[in-house]
Amino acid sequence: MHGDGSGTQLPTGAGPGRHSELRAYLMLLLGASLVCAAALAQPADKTQSAKPATAQVRDTNSADLVGAEVCASCHEAESKGFADNPHMKLALEHGGAGVTCESCHGAGKAHVEGGGDISKIFDPAKATTTQVDEMCLGCHAGTHPNFLRSPHAKAGVGCTSCHSIHASADKKQLLKAAQPMLCFQCHTDVKPAFDMPFHHKVNEGLVRCSDCHDVHGTFGNNSLRNTADQNMICTKCHTETRGPFVFEHAAVKAEGCLGCHTPHGSQNARLLNMAQINTLCNQCHSPVAAGTVHSMNAGSSELTACTSCHTYIHGSNVNPAFLR
Repeated sequence: MHGDGSGTQLPTGAGPGRHSELRAYLMLLLGASLVCAAALAQPADKTQSAKPATAQVRDTNSADLVGAEVCASCHEAESKGFADNPHMKLALEHGGAGVTCESCHGAGKAHVEGGGDISKIFDPAKATTTQVDEMCLGCHAGTHPNFLRSPHAKAGVGCTSCHSIHASADKKQLLKAAQPMLCFQCHTDVKPAFDMPFHHKVNEGLVRCSDCHDVHGTFGNNSLRNTADQNMICTKCHTETRGPFVFEHAAVKAEGCLGCHTPHGSQNARLLNMAQINTLCNQCHSPVAAGTVHSMNAGSSELTACTSCHTYIHGSNVNPAFLR
């Protein structure tokens, strides 16, 4: 098209010298972009990567570590039988870099060189609850992510309030005492409920507190375990009430099981909140009972229990009134 050989015209005021400078500047930017892209593509430096959950919890220099064998030479009572402890079993993982004494207590070199100077080592027995919790959550935060918002943490009940790392006879959960006695040490207001005529078999060992509660914290009230349907806490055992049903009782979906039942224990059959079942039903259905056959003579709801006719009260697949 340019038969006269004139080529591309430069912008007005842009001489050949300035054009060369612009080209060099653009080449410099392109080179810098390539260098940055290559750097970002490189794998992260291993020394900067996050430590595994079973690595040293406390930031220490490896040269300051003395090893569990040195600890055991003085702390024989604590190390005796520790081979069965869940923490000790993790010490063999990750090439021997798993949990050891110094993972919880910190590097022991200064402690040893100081002749057992207790100020040179982390002692959970002398630390605050917050410090102990922070140390434990260094590994267990993934398992108990809601602990810091739990009622226990807010009340100053920490990990070592319930767990004994060295002295527990429970080699699985390291509890200081078995359930429910461990829970009853604080929850004295709940304990009498399990002595009522009708109660969940907690004292008998059939049901445990942790079957319904997650003591390390949840988003629910009273640390109730979180489920997609909160009634599942109950219906995982009481399967006959689970459903789904064609005709659902609205109260079961709205208020849940606790709308009619008290969970720990009651003087009423079926753990009902009220002794008279019709009184319980009429809290919601009093207009129905007042304006129909339910309020007439021998058919009165004062004489005949609602569930005598409305048998499938939790839900029905055959009748919207939950009739038999």
